[in-house]
Amino acid sequence: MYDATNIFGNEMSKKDCRKAESNKRKLAKKHGDDSEKIYHLRAEENPTIGSTLGVKTLVMSDSPLEIDKSSSVIIGNIRMGFGHYRISMALASAAHAMGYTPYWLDLNSFEGTAATNIISAQNELYSLGSRISQKSFLFNKLVWEPVNTELFRRLAYNCSDQMMTSLMTGLYADLPKDIPFVAAHAWPAQAAVHAGLTNVVNAIPDNWPMALHLSEGAIHTVQTQSSYMGYKVLRGMDKKRLLRPMPEGSVKYTGHYIDHELVSNIGADNARRQARAASGKAKRYLLTIGGAGAQQEIFVSIIRQLLPYIKKNKAALFVNLGDHKDAWENIRKQLPDIGSLIHEHYDNFTETSEFAENALDSDVSGIHIFFHKDIFAAVYSTNLLMRACDVLITKPSELAFYPVPKLMIKRVGGHEAWGAIRAAEIGDGTFECDTPRDITTMLRSLQKTDELTGFMRESIIAADKAGVYGGAYKAVELAVGNR
Repeated sequence: MYDATNIFGNEMSKKDCRKAESNKRKLAKKHGDDSEKIYHLRAEENPTIGSTLGVKTLVMSDSPLEIDKSSSVIIGNIRMGFGHYRISMALASAAHAMGYTPYWLDLNSFEGTAATNIISAQNELYSLGSRISQKSFLFNKLVWEPVNTELFRRLAYNCSDQMMTSLMTGLYADLPKDIPFVAAHAWPAQAAVHAGLTNVVNAIPDNWPMALHLSEGAIHTVQTQSSYMGYKVLRGMDKKRLLRPMPEGSVKYTGHYIDHELVSNIGADNARRQARAASGKAKRYLLTIGGAGAQQEIFVSIIRQLLPYIKKNKAALFVNLGDHKDAWENIRKQLPDIGSLIHEHYDNFTETSEFAENALDSDVSGIHIFFHKDIFAAVYSTNLLMRACDVLITKPSELAFYPVPKLMIKRVGGHEAWGAIRAAEIGDGTFECDTPRDITTMLRSLQKTDELTGFMRESIIAADKAGVYGGAYKAVELAVGNR
């Protein structure tokens, strides 16, 4: 267990420490303290991504876990939105491709434990804030943007989180101390270090350095060069004093965390996109709804703009609802004239997989709606459909880093802005289109010619040659070391 009162040699103020300790006591009283408990685990074949990614899910057990640490990688994560699951799947995919068995440890999946109680409560608050931010300009400007850019950026926030995650260590009791452990969120990484694990990699999301993502005692990986420099010097994490930088070797630039299935097919999928454009086939758009279910008004506007092209078979639309069927019901009410164009693919992951596979080389028309109650299917369906689309329409969250032409719509939280900047600088996505005018202008340009999408495809090939999309492999390599 490491000392939250001193972070990378930067001593925290007594006031911040008292506040963090008080928060820990409140959480322990309300949600429990598992720091002295021992929970046993067992591995189950993941029914959704087990066959594809080799994932085994860790669940509660009455007897200790049996695991071969020489051939295993633990993927630590939390269910909070879709982004952390998406990174986890990329890490699991890379580990599987490298010959390791990925074990899925979701701290938000163990009912009745301190970890799940705390994280579930935090998730509810975050999802609510995300949705309100899209409906209230003042809330977004005065509360949500500052929280996601500056509050989470403060080193004092990390002090509080470090103390909080010491309550979660009971779930790590069965894990060998030197087993490779890669986390897609700082909380499972922090808890792993508290529990005494020694080969911990903390795969940091986004492109905006925040102390929220720090886990002292782990190796930190980042997706961009600017993130590397920002984290190295703890940029802006304390407004009142100069901070000591992170120690040598504690932060590494790896590139984007992308699934092996996507990276290995970049050339083939781009060639298909180019062939469809050359033959004048319908341009395919993939619209994704995030884990919080926000941005529904923007989705309605986008579908309205695409409708004339869809009716003339000049465009086709895939909509992945994730696990938010209610979101589609709200959208559908505002688009009463699209019934004849809709093809529903509801809660059948096998059908979704087959559709995505067939769509690689077959013609597609109309509007295809995908929904899955299962969180793994809800998230991974986007990966499957991504290969068969020409343009991904998404907010600049983790999908901003994926090797597919992208139209970036308005962010949900200020930290996401830098994801769009990264995509625009690489050239594999647009800048953030944060107004209806920007979205309309970009959609018209994307639809009428292949110039922009062609530029993005070329940029993806160039970035792939430069190793930009190899971050998941490198993060796993850091965890397994000389194994």
